[in-house]
Amino acid sequence: MNYNLVRHITHSYPAMLSVTNSFTAYSDVIKSTISDNLQALEMTLGKSADFHFREIETDYPFSIHIGYFHGMASEDYINSYIVRPLSRLNTSFVPSSSSELLTYVKKKVLHSATVQEVYSLPTVIKGVLAGKTVAFLDGCNRALLIESQGFKTRNVEEPETEASVRGSREGFSEVLSVNTALLRRRIKNSQLIVQNMVLGKHTNTQIRLIYMENLVNKKVLHEVKQRLKNIDIDSVLESGYIEQYIEDHSFSIFPTIGNSEKPDKIAAKILEGRVAILCDGTPFALTVPQLFIENFQVTEDYYSRFYLASLLRIFRILSLYLTVLTPAIFVAISSFHQEMIPTLLITTIAASEEKVPFPIFVEALIMVVLFELLREAGLRMPRPVGSAITIVGALILGEAAVQAGIVSAPMVIVVALTAITGFIVTPLNDGIVISRLFLLFLAGLLGFYGIFIGILILLGHICSLRSFGTPYLAPLGPILLSEVKDSIVRMPLWTLNTKPKEFATEEFHHSPSSKQTQSSHNTNKDG
Repeated sequence: MNYNLVRHITHSYPAMLSVTNSFTAYSDVIKSTISDNLQALEMTLGKSADFHFREIETDYPFSIHIGYFHGMASEDYINSYIVRPLSRLNTSFVPSSSSELLTYVKKKVLHSATVQEVYSLPTVIKGVLAGKTVAFLDGCNRALLIESQGFKTRNVEEPETEASVRGSREGFSEVLSVNTALLRRRIKNSQLIVQNMVLGKHTNTQIRLIYMENLVNKKVLHEVKQRLKNIDIDSVLESGYIEQYIEDHSFSIFPTIGNSEKPDKIAAKILEGRVAILCDGTPFALTVPQLFIENFQVTEDYYSRFYLASLLRIFRILSLYLTVLTPAIFVAISSFHQEMIPTLLITTIAASEEKVPFPIFVEALIMVVLFELLREAGLRMPRPVGSAITIVGALILGEAAVQAGIVSAPMVIVVALTAITGFIVTPLNDGIVISRLFLLFLAGLLGFYGIFIGILILLGHICSLRSFGTPYLAPLGPILLSEVKDSIVRMPLWTLNTKPKEFATEEFHHSPSSKQTQSSHNTNKDG
């Protein structure tokens, strides 16, 4: 075979790399001659160095060949439960044909929990790419796909992005089956449904929808499936790909789809009637619908007494206002509304600003941008170095800037308060950064009047958002009195005994700002 020609064709037409379109020179059907099947596999896989194909000798006149990807399949498992049983076939059984021998091997010989009988080469390719082992029998136009996955995975560990003081320390891993089992272990119910999907023409990434059959809103579930089916993309490497394709408002700065690494958090949302989306290769699971108030709720709120949980939830909401408004209010008061500051305090601020060569607005903008740069550097650098950069930036650089007269001491305090409160509500980080800069510009131009205009714009935008038909501000906008008991405050657990009504809307509202939603809406109308 001319492999140079094969490589040329593959590089010239990337679409041929997909499993379903790879067999141009060969039929998709498994041939009865092993050499033909091997030749087709070599052409499709580009004769990959990590694909192992070997013959197993038996006392029967029919030869058996197995193939697998090194690193994806467990060689210890293959040796113990596939090669050894095949090499010790009981010759007392006399098959009349190779097909009968294949059936005998499937039912009596192989010591594997799952053995699938397949008839097409594309199915074989998808199986071995997922870590399975294929077994061909000479003279038989069928093959066996045997479960033998054994690739290295990360252990179940505590997620670093969602630390807990009380509660489960388990976090999702990058393996889809492990993540599903973590949810199954928490929800031991026959109504918990798991559905498989495949996304990405080249990556063939496994996706799983998980929901409670008796609790989920059927219209929301149908819309989720429709949007996922409408995704046409070459690769899906993380759940963020899916999130950007199915969200209602693609250009909104606020997330309308939830994500988490904690199985107990995802399980709690499933039990409320939401749909969870798990993606192979990432520990972050998605949940829909998502409400704005959920950004201030953590799993520990339900593990401790409601007095403390309610107080901490109020503090989180307060921190959102502080991190967004503090720089803008400081600039507005210092530049436009000095009469609102006590005389002694305005004198202190004026004395601090006397040596600073920049206007207060420019000074605040420099400090806010500098903080974002330091935060990004701390995240991207190795952990020991990253923490050192944060300390150097916060202490040495800030103090040196004040001593050099580049910024004033009150401005450093304002930015420090902004930074600390910004770390409390991490799910809204993207919206916080953009909203902070937006209000800062308006405060520098119009003072408090500009801040009020900015708040009205942001509030109007949030009120217009929907997440899979659910109002984003529910249960506060519109007000649902029965659901307010778990919004700003958390009432005792024994009072939270009803399903959230905002998920059970009779009419499903489609957002006009999402291309995927529009496509799904048209499909539903045509149907």
